[in-house]
Amino acid sequence: MDADDEDQRLKQQYPEYFDAVEALGAAVHHAGPLDEQVIQLVQLGAAAATRSEGAVHSHVRRALAAGATPEQIHHSLISLTSTIGFPTVVAAVS
Repeated sequence: MDADDEDQRLKQQYPEYFDAVEALGAAVHHAGPLDEQVIQLVQLGAAAATRSEGAVHSHVRRALAAGATPEQIHHSLISLTSTIGFPTVVAAVS
């Protein structure tokens, strides 16, 4: 079962929980001055730092949809090297 299938299964099993998580995400997105592209790049960095492969892929897709270029995505990831380490950055980029 891949992450998307698991996500759908959990949404069906716990719909109120997922509604609350989505509402929290929407509230945070609109709470400040960052645009969607910047938010997705920040979340991509957090996903890379926690080595969450599924979240890395998700935030890359979302960043691209928000207008980020592949070069911006790569730069945002390699900028993390001194913070999260070279192996973790390489894992996120691959």
